[in-house]
Amino acid sequence: MDAAFLSCETPTMHMHVCGLLVLDTSTIGMGDPYERIRAMLEERLPGIAAMHHRLATVPLNVGRPFWVDDAELHIDRHLRRVRLTAPNDDRSLAELAGEFASTQLRRDRPLWEMLLIEGLPDDQVALLVKMHHATVDGITGANLMGELFDLAPGPPPAFTRTALPDSRAPNRFELLGRVLLEQLAEPFEIAKLLPATVGRIGGAVWQLAVRDKGHEGMIMPFTAPRTSFNATVTGNRTVAFIDVPLEEVKGVKQAFGVTVNDVLTAVVGGALRQYLAGRGELPERPLVAAEPVSVHEQAHGVQGTSKMSVMFTTLATDVDDPVERLRTIAASNARAKELNAVVGADTLLQWAEHFWLNGFSLGARLYSRVHGADHHPVIHNLILSNVPGPPMPLYLAGARLAGIYPLGPLMDGAGLNVTILSEEDRVGFGIVACPELVPDVWQIAEAIPKALHEIGDCASSVGSA
Repeated sequence: MDAAFLSCETPTMHMHVCGLLVLDTSTIGMGDPYERIRAMLEERLPGIAAMHHRLATVPLNVGRPFWVDDAELHIDRHLRRVRLTAPNDDRSLAELAGEFASTQLRRDRPLWEMLLIEGLPDDQVALLVKMHHATVDGITGANLMGELFDLAPGPPPAFTRTALPDSRAPNRFELLGRVLLEQLAEPFEIAKLLPATVGRIGGAVWQLAVRDKGHEGMIMPFTAPRTSFNATVTGNRTVAFIDVPLEEVKGVKQAFGVTVNDVLTAVVGGALRQYLAGRGELPERPLVAAEPVSVHEQAHGVQGTSKMSVMFTTLATDVDDPVERLRTIAASNARAKELNAVVGADTLLQWAEHFWLNGFSLGARLYSRVHGADHHPVIHNLILSNVPGPPMPLYLAGARLAGIYPLGPLMDGAGLNVTILSEEDRVGFGIVACPELVPDVWQIAEAIPKALHEIGDCASSVGSA
């Protein structure tokens, strides 16, 4: 899966993920935040493989690349500082984040970058982090936070500083030898995987066609309506971000007996309904979201960082009543999880081990070049991801985390990504869009609190009754 994320990247479809961290420096006293963060990275980086590994490419790309230690790693190649320009507000910060997200990572060094942004009001700075999806997903991202963040602003727990591993990068003959061993084993692995996959798919077909008699409530790919943001993307990115109180989300959850993910999905659905209706583009059919699903627990025997599947759910944008919309989404999510379990959450991950990566890469570039996404039914309208975060205060190099907004990738045909992360007492929404397809992404961000209040008012009525 990691290699697939590398292979499908094109000049316009970037496969990195970003994070916008807002930090309160009043907790660190005197000292330069940049130098403190740089010293912290220098101390902890040797213990984080994703930050000191670089790619070793097999000659002629006849097999998957390998990770090797970068003996020439220099933090100053990855960490920079800039100053925010007037008016020094959220929109100017988001504009800088959009520019940062619009550039791809260099592959001749470890696949990460950081940008410290100074000039924010109220003793705050921001840290933009960019990592390739081949090095991090939701679960490993949370683990990475555990490596970099502390639970107190004072001196961190005792941390043994170690040097980077002194390992020799394999030469081209060794790389070819590794690939040859993998390819010799591949027919046997496919032979073992095929019967299990056929059985799983057969079970899913029976469930949809026989047991459920028409799979009412089940959302399938290629059933999404076409909107203005469902077209071939460019390499440009715009960003917006906002947060809402976690307590308000949990209040809705308890009032209607649904999950936090159901509530957040309904909030996004309400915001997009408002956005599209305001532009006179609200389709009769509901929007469909592709939701990444972690399969780390089911994929113990599979190597690699990114271990995920995907499920499809409705955003019920065709439903006017917010409570009915929430219940429709809750039912859709429950059915999607059930079908995902029947198919096997790790099926996609196992087959990803056998992708023909050269063909995958050529196909992705050709698909982008001919604007393939514009000529077939829409697979899904957007990517929507929800990652639970830490419930306690966190500190980075002594500065308290005051806000965190994840920023996911865009795919051809879906020029909008909404990624959600809860942290302490708030929920952060990070929105990434292709500006040619979504002219004002802030309209979506500003509709999110309104959509939550709309459901929350209904929850209050239920409680008082």
